[in-house]
Amino acid sequence: MLKAGVLGAGHLGKIHLKLLQQSTKYDLVGFFDASKEASKQIETEFGYKSFPSMEGLIDACDMVVVVTPTSTHFECAEKVIRAGKHLFIEKPITETVAQAEQIRDLAKEMKVRGQVGQVERFNPAFQAIKDKIHNPMFIETHRLAEFNPRGTDVSVVLDLMIHDIDAILSVVKSSVKSVSSSGVSVISETPDIANARIEFENGCVANLTASRISLKKMRKARFFQRDAYISVDFLEKKCEVVKMKDAPKEIDDFAMVLTNAEGIKKQIYFENPKIEANNAILDELESFYEAIKADRTPEVSLKQGTEALRVAMLIIENFKKI
Repeated sequence: MLKAGVLGAGHLGKIHLKLLQQSTKYDLVGFFDASKEASKQIETEFGYKSFPSMEGLIDACDMVVVVTPTSTHFECAEKVIRAGKHLFIEKPITETVAQAEQIRDLAKEMKVRGQVGQVERFNPAFQAIKDKIHNPMFIETHRLAEFNPRGTDVSVVLDLMIHDIDAILSVVKSSVKSVSSSGVSVISETPDIANARIEFENGCVANLTASRISLKKMRKARFFQRDAYISVDFLEKKCEVVKMKDAPKEIDDFAMVLTNAEGIKKQIYFENPKIEANNAILDELESFYEAIKADRTPEVSLKQGTEALRVAMLIIENFKKI
């Protein structure tokens, strides 16, 4: 077992503490939170050990989970890595791309592993279909949430859309060619609604919409590729694959067949991949354990976290041009 600790014991920090305690791969050492009052309350209520300093916690661990406000990510991550400890850091990796690049390079220099908490990569619906996505040419995502003051210290792009940016970058094997976007601030000082169009060098186009002031929740993605359409509902944890193949000479009476303008007949096939129920946050933590033990690149590397942030910042920068 690896000795693990958590920096930041807010809403998400408490979830990490609970799951690390449950895990058979980690030995939870404790946590550090800047609020002494909150630390005392958590220690009393849940029994987790509170450390009086960040440095004290880091020294006692093999791996540290950083779940502090984004503005402190760089400072915390740098201390963890310089201490020679493995780093699990929640998204977005840092406030700026320059900071993310420094963290990525420092981890390589210190020979420690780092993973970014992009939980949707471990969503069972996405896990079930990710290997079926081959060279998508058009992608559409919608991520809508009801208003919650937590997270509004950053733009909706870094709060919500970055989940979809990361998922898209993981399946599109091409460089980003251009980005266009628009964002509107309704309640917060930063945009609450945003739409972005990402064009890739290989011709793929992704259209992303995110809102944190919606009346209903939605987290859906659709991938269109040659002879196939793939949909993922991250919220309901459902997915569907619709494929089209040349229709056989002998067509079943119940088959769905389309005929195009050239008279070519295509038969439609539906697939519902088996979805294995899981706890996505526990899975991402334990996959990081496996990466550390095997000394291999984690599922969501610091490099990938940096690239997701780079695209997110291009989207945010583009708001200012409007």
